Amino acid sequence: MTEIPQVKTAAELKGLDPEYVEALEKIVISHAVNELHGARVFDEPAIALAPTPYAKWLTCRVAMEEYGHHVRFRELGEEMGIESARMVPESGKRPLSIFEFPLETWAEFCVIKLLADLAEIIQVEDLAMCSFHPLRNLARMTMPEERFHAQFGKDFTKEMLETEEGRTAIQDAVNRYYPYLPAFFGRPKSKNNEIFRKWGIKQRTNAEMRDDYVRRATEVCEELGLTLPEVELAA
Repeated sequence: MTEIPQVKTAAELKGLDPEYVEALEKIVISHAVNELHGARVFDEPAIALAPTPYAKWLTCRVAMEEYGHHVRFRELGEEMGIESARMVPESGKRPLSIFEFPLETWAEFCVIKLLADLAEIIQVEDLAMCSFHPLRNLARMTMPEERFHAQFGKDFTKEMLETEEGRTAIQDAVNRYYPYLPAFFGRPKSKNNEIFRKWGIKQRTNAEMRDDYVRRATEVCEELGLTLPEVELAA
């Protein structure tokens, strides 16, 4: 059985098993790329969609924090010796499919924050127990902001649900966006996830995190009087 290291600094990675270091690099690059891409295609454009000065102010904060998450992961990557050019979408690293959704309305953005940031919270919860302490610390620092983003989505979703027109727009956005989300957690029999767990980088299988997400997304939607569409989950 592999002995899981407890690594307190990026400098301590030198000399450790290349499989462990490569696995950490994959995680950091993925987060750096996707945090930046998400801020570009969802959060920054949403400022123009926000209906009031107050909503624009809070959306600016969300966008700033999402860009900030990219900066944090990129800086950690640089400490680990990863070239900055590998941690942007222009590197050729394909962003996650959840960002392919064409954002056009405020209702869609509210649902994205409500449901996609819940998915991100579940990922960050796992990293908050990571064996590589700089990544663990980054996850713990990021968590309050991810929770704020999900609460932002919930609060503005509730506001829209106060009118029949708003409720129709929100439920329509849920129906069209939610099917993108279960795949966010990766394939159930992912080799990468197996390696992440082997080294204590992640704690749960992709299927365990996805099932936890579906349960929590169902609970929050039921609380709001919304319905999630049926989505076939990969076995």
